[in-house]
Amino acid sequence: MVRIRPAARPGPYRPDQGDQGRGGIPVMTTAENVVRRMTERGLTLATAESTTGGLAGHLVVAVPGASKVFVGGVAAYGRKPKTGWLGIDPALILQAGSVSEETALAMAQGARQALGTAVGVSETGIASPTGNPDRPGGLYCLALAAEGYERTERQIFPGDRLETMQAAAERALQMILEYLDATA
Repeated sequence: MVRIRPAARPGPYRPDQGDQGRGGIPVMTTAENVVRRMTERGLTLATAESTTGGLAGHLVVAVPGASKVFVGGVAAYGRKPKTGWLGIDPALILQAGSVSEETALAMAQGARQALGTAVGVSETGIASPTGNPDRPGGLYCLALAAEGYERTERQIFPGDRLETMQAAAERALQMILEYLDATA
């Protein structure tokens, strides 16, 4: 059995117990912050994940109250779900590649549209070593799409397959928090 290690933190945040982190500041995971802040704003979320296979969505639904925010996700590992479920033009994938910022943005837009949410976030990448320096293991393209807001980025995360998957899922959630900050 393969276990994904949760992000390290001093312990679970429990508002009712007043669990405090360094300096008396409550410690929350990124997913907990996403759920809390999106709930406060009345926003909904859809994910489209390729290489992580739905890990970002999993981290969100593990948070109590996630049902107020998370509508659903698509684990679009291959081209068929990208073009079928997410409505991406096959020509875009052929031209830009499956692992590209353009494809990641189309995935985020497709998830948002298909599930009728305020925010769509996506990732597509290469988890394992390839031997190709132009497309190394740990290469991920991520995107966030919302009304009047789009952002993409290309990241190379160090580590083995599971570590890069976890880093990409965490980064996708961080992008949501950055969007919430930028549009506050």
